[in-house]
Amino acid sequence: MDTAIARTGRPLVTARTAAVWAVLRRELDRHAGRELTVLDVGGGTGGFAVPLAEAGHTVTVIDASPDALAALTRRAADAGVAGRVRAVQGDGDALAGLVEPGSADLILCHAVLEVVDDPAATVAAIAGALRPGGAVSLLVASRAAAILGRAVNGHLRAASALVTDPEGRSGPRDTLRRRYDADTAAALLGGAGLQVEETHGVRVVADLLPATVVEEDPQAVLDLELALSAQPPFRDIASQLHLFARRP
Repeated sequence: MDTAIARTGRPLVTARTAAVWAVLRRELDRHAGRELTVLDVGGGTGGFAVPLAEAGHTVTVIDASPDALAALTRRAADAGVAGRVRAVQGDGDALAGLVEPGSADLILCHAVLEVVDDPAATVAAIAGALRPGGAVSLLVASRAAAILGRAVNGHLRAASALVTDPEGRSGPRDTLRRRYDADTAAALLGGAGLQVEETHGVRVVADLLPATVVEEDPQAVLDLELALSAQPPFRDIASQLHLFARRP
């Protein structure tokens, strides 16, 4: 995987986000010289939206939190891209009523499907909002990582519940409604008529290392993340799974 984006020194790229940005950069390069219409579902304060706007693209962020959208607006203004970023209050479950069909070149849906009422309906709305040839960047929580994390911390009953629960939950106090593996996430995209092109693990080792190790040699951590992100079994035990799919 090309690590050029990770070596630019820009603060948006860290070991926790480099695998996603590497995929997005390839998509932007594919459309070099063209202004893309981007939709960021659940985009919050603009960690992805503002850099995409800085790259010359128009981004609409849909988020349920008015506080997050206010922070997004300030962030975009500070970056000088307020005219390229639009904030819309809403959530993934209402996406179909918030977006024009066939209007987006690229849609980001990061950490959303774990909390919406109907993931299939949300993905169908995303597929409907894409232009033919448009792409979606999907980031979801990994069931395998949650199982291992609870097990090594001694929460064995919660780990066992994650194994057997159909939605990948550890119990009624779980903050997420569901988790995924690569196959279930791909099936969700495929059911909406989208074709998965790439699957990567995100935060393969970044969440496992002490802060002192990361601070001592952040480039080494970043390089290791990128090297492992596409390789099973490392990919599959990452904290999150990133799938990049396209509408035919």
